[in-house]
Amino acid sequence: MQIPLLDLKKQYKNIKDEIQKATNEVLESTQYIMGEHVEKLEEEIAEYTNTKFAIGVSSGTDALLLSLHALDIGPGDEVIVPTFTFFATAGVVSRLGATPVFADIDPVSYNITAEEIEAKITNKTKAIIPVHLYGQPAEMDKIMKIADKYDLKVVEDACQAIGAEYKGTQVGNFGDTTALSFFPSKNLGGYGDGGMVLTNDKGLADRLKRLRVHGAEPKYYHKEVGYNSRLDAIQAAVLRVKLNYLDNWNEGRRRVAKTYDKLFKENGLYKEIVLPKKKVEDSTHVYHQYVVRVKNRDEIKKKLKGNGISTAVYYPRPLHLQECYDDLGYENGDLSVAEKNCNEVLALPIDPNLTKEQINYVVDNLKIILK
Repeated sequence: MQIPLLDLKKQYKNIKDEIQKATNEVLESTQYIMGEHVEKLEEEIAEYTNTKFAIGVSSGTDALLLSLHALDIGPGDEVIVPTFTFFATAGVVSRLGATPVFADIDPVSYNITAEEIEAKITNKTKAIIPVHLYGQPAEMDKIMKIADKYDLKVVEDACQAIGAEYKGTQVGNFGDTTALSFFPSKNLGGYGDGGMVLTNDKGLADRLKRLRVHGAEPKYYHKEVGYNSRLDAIQAAVLRVKLNYLDNWNEGRRRVAKTYDKLFKENGLYKEIVLPKKKVEDSTHVYHQYVVRVKNRDEIKKKLKGNGISTAVYYPRPLHLQECYDDLGYENGDLSVAEKNCNEVLALPIDPNLTKEQINYVVDNLKIILK
């Protein structure tokens, strides 16, 4: 049996006619940059997330970059970020000449904590980027209290968490801005790169719209130096189709996660495998990834691959120990929870259409390998 991490081929086949109709509309219009589909997607994403403004950009990375730029983060500033996340969360800080300050994570949710944030604050700290990792919201009420206490800007990194809720409120409604990614493997993924910034601040929204088009307002009249960071019309058209399925797909991911949990416990594997857990019960996890922790991770990964089961490691090395940040002076042992995770985390197949038979196959293989 062959089980991919995410079956995008099957997903495409199920919505192929709708996708082709939408992309043909763009091709026939010959309006490939910005335009009606981008504007409508922005309106639909804003409505979906209960935010006032959504600004389409070229990637999740640019959504973070433009957010920090719009908040005037630059040289001499420090921005607190989790060390256990995708590189872009820290990379955008460096691109603006600011310094990422790495914080350790909660051992249950794998998200940055308010306590870790407060311990890292200095007189140079200007912003925080909490990441809703794997689709589970960070504890935003506690984080926002720290931000308010120290007058810090907050950019939510929800690139893995569209549709997730924290205590009844959608991610995207806590910070000054929020970054979304539409990378193909995301819960709402395009057929190439794409991203979006959410905000409830009109002034920020106006500046973000300007920054994505070289700082021009109106065209050819540049108020500031910006970026070429526009969302393509074809990607917007694809995403508009897929947005209609997002809630069902997210529910499918939760079903798969619940089935994994049940089967691992029934098979007595809860001692050998650390299962993902929700940190806050009245929050909604959208399981961008179903990540377990196991000893001898690399050996187990290799054996699963040999039996047709795709897995992935998110992430094999924490950001504070990346070569490009050697000059910041971090050492092994500085952020121990994240470092331990990097040696143990393993993402299992999480396609929302996985069958009980497929999930059983994954669990049965792990049982044989671990026993």
